[in-house]
Amino acid sequence: MYDFDLSEPQSVHFIGIGGISMSGLAEILLERGFKVTGSDRQESELTKSLEAKGACIRYPQAAENVDPSTDIFVYTAAIHPDNPEFLAAKASGKTMMTRAELLGAIMKHFEESVAISGTHGKTSTTSMISQVLLQENADPTISVGAIFKPIHSNVRVGHSKTFVTEACEYTDSFLSFYPKYSIILNIDAEHLDYFKNLENERKSFHKFAGNTSENGLLVVNGEIPNVKEITDGLHCKVVTYGFADREDYYPVDIEYDALGNPSFVPVAFGERLGRIHLHVPGHHNIGNALAAMAVLRAMGISYESIEEGLAAFSGADRRFEYKGKLDNGAVIIDDYAHHPTEITASLQAALHYPHKRLIVAFQPHTYTRTKAFLDDFGRALSIADEVLLAEIYAAREQDIYGVSSDDIRVRVEKHGKPCHYFHTFSEMEDYLKKNLTNGDVLITMGAGNIVNVGEDLLKK
Repeated sequence: MYDFDLSEPQSVHFIGIGGISMSGLAEILLERGFKVTGSDRQESELTKSLEAKGACIRYPQAAENVDPSTDIFVYTAAIHPDNPEFLAAKASGKTMMTRAELLGAIMKHFEESVAISGTHGKTSTTSMISQVLLQENADPTISVGAIFKPIHSNVRVGHSKTFVTEACEYTDSFLSFYPKYSIILNIDAEHLDYFKNLENERKSFHKFAGNTSENGLLVVNGEIPNVKEITDGLHCKVVTYGFADREDYYPVDIEYDALGNPSFVPVAFGERLGRIHLHVPGHHNIGNALAAMAVLRAMGISYESIEEGLAAFSGADRRFEYKGKLDNGAVIIDDYAHHPTEITASLQAALHYPHKRLIVAFQPHTYTRTKAFLDDFGRALSIADEVLLAEIYAAREQDIYGVSSDDIRVRVEKHGKPCHYFHTFSEMEDYLKKNLTNGDVLITMGAGNIVNVGEDLLKK
């Protein structure tokens, strides 16, 4: 790993600086006095914010953006090897770092580092921990994969020794991290374009667990199949959580309020603790809260602060986010769920939310994921009363896999639920304007730009 001193500013150029994680790292370096430059395909709110803080950003990406006086070039997995700017940076002979390598290098400078991993729930759990630390006035540095409402950003630069970040498994990014505290929330088959199969993915999570400091702690979901395979041979302390009383942390006396928000009594190593009240819906968020609690208590945070912080947490951007109500009384919610497990969790949470009909407008994310989980998508989406499907959001992929949203439609209809496939957002919006009624809850769902559908309806 390239080592650099955060107290000795250098010049760093970010290729693709507008990404949610890249922009956060750029902001951390700006706050430390580094000279930050970068490029992206187009201007965005994140790039505007960085420019206001002193970054020099050019549009679009191009070879001429490369300044030979730059000390370090940073890039993401989304940058193709034939990208002209990437090639020019590589030809300069200067240090090249992936986004994850830079994040890992920064993390080394914080004694109390926390990395939250898992196929699902990283953003919510990172945000929960961050909320409690802010409540405790711990002055943490935070890097989260969405806009976190209390800081109105995806990053916060603190001045303490505490650093909290998401740890993404895609392309083994999280193997560049060596945290004191690690969390593994779950391990489902995901990113199969990279891992190829679940076995390879599990091996990577085992390596990530092994990167935890010897004097640190791994908090792991004890309900992960054959979890001992993940924790075998570790030198750090291991704490488990889950919904069964065999785990170190588990909940009892679970209740739900009128909006589907749960409260529960945590049991930690056999001791009943004070009741936790969450203001985010869903059974899965109980698990996220338990994982957050286990790390926070190990960090020495008072239980009173944990109770207050979790009660104050109202969710992260695009995580079952209330967007508004139409004039006819229909409610619009937006959710980032794009894997069948996430969809199931979100829609089951929505069943506790007041509604007459539950309608989901879903945008599949990547061809490989869609093809790999067609039957699972059909089963998960059929929890809703009606399903609307948009075209697949390609992201980094090409349309070479012989799959479309219509394949999901066929499978949803097999479960007896009405399902419609729309080729454009405008067609979908026209349908919704005619068919949404008072008491309906519409959830726009997916990791792409499906959020625009709900926002357009609210504007109109």
